[in-house]
Amino acid sequence: MMTPANAPSLTESSRSVLRLLALRGEVTRRQLGDTLNLSKPTMSAAIAELGALGLVQSTGSHKGAMGRTAVVYGLGPQAGYAIGVDVGAAQIRAVAHALDGQQLASVESKVPRGQNASTETISATVLDVVRSAISAVGQRQSVLRSIAVAVPRVVATSPLHLNKRRPPEAVLAGLRSHFDVPVIIENNVNCAALGEWRHGAGRNRATFAFVQVGVRIGLGIVINGQLFRGVNGASGEVGRLPFPWSTSEVPEREGLEHYLGSDALIERCAVAWPLSEGPAPLSARELFEMAEDGSELARSWVFRHAADVGRLLSGVVGVLDPGLVVLGGGVGQNPLLLGEVRKVTRDLTWATEIEVSRLGNAGTVLGAVQLAIDYGLGLILGEAIHPSVALPPLI
Repeated sequence: MMTPANAPSLTESSRSVLRLLALRGEVTRRQLGDTLNLSKPTMSAAIAELGALGLVQSTGSHKGAMGRTAVVYGLGPQAGYAIGVDVGAAQIRAVAHALDGQQLASVESKVPRGQNASTETISATVLDVVRSAISAVGQRQSVLRSIAVAVPRVVATSPLHLNKRRPPEAVLAGLRSHFDVPVIIENNVNCAALGEWRHGAGRNRATFAFVQVGVRIGLGIVINGQLFRGVNGASGEVGRLPFPWSTSEVPEREGLEHYLGSDALIERCAVAWPLSEGPAPLSARELFEMAEDGSELARSWVFRHAADVGRLLSGVVGVLDPGLVVLGGGVGQNPLLLGEVRKVTRDLTWATEIEVSRLGNAGTVLGAVQLAIDYGLGLILGEAIHPSVALPPLI
């Protein structure tokens, strides 16, 4: 395993070249020099140093408008690749990307239902999916740098917190016993936020919030280009906000999450749905489909839920002032919600951009693989982590 202690001792110019190639992909020699403001001799020395280590290679040539031919460079075979894994409720997905973000493989496997879905079974499925991803990459890349796994729970960072409950790392510890690379565990909503930041609606935004609304609710926070994780790794647990606030009712633990979750929404629909309207929807997807097909009753339930989501976002905006809120999750990413959410938020707080996720269900795994890429690149550069993201502990 490469660590900062035994990473190659690269010059600062070489590190700059490697970072830029990882960020932008293949570029010409002149583009490298102009972007990094490096002289020709310094650029030649950096390319030679990285080339000797197999970290950079020539990938062809490009003829410019004046007829001159420029050499194009990209990451070399020893730069390697990283794997991101999304442990979802229904399926486990792994993607393998080169350190410049090029996708090399994507593998999915369904999560066993019922009594068969033990932690041991899920861990074994994760291991199988990662092995399949490595097999799919094949000879295109030979150096696996790191693995990041997105899990649907808090990933504790405080030793005191770790002693009080079994951390999610224990579920997937088998990865560390099979692969001699760093394995990073991160909350799935945090990964989705990172995915939106790098590839989706939050791209090029230094600060924004990602709100997931589905079976459960969650918040991912990016501040000044870094994931905000809190002291215990539990920031963004908006389901813990006291709910309801009332002179006659006492808030219950995770009451807001139970109320805003899609299962509770459908339960409320079933109780209030009149027989004259036919069978009540059995899922949030069915409710939204009925609304799209013209059912006024279904639309009223969708708008009522959108208003509740808008009130949640108003609290997020009031506390964080993120400038942009991206809505995701099985319910949150539905465009039918957007108009009412924007209206309610605008009525309750100051103007804030609100957008729907552009990545859909792929956001979490894309964030996980980016987390793994950042860590793998940081190791090559002799840094503890890539400076763009704050990471939880390794297992």
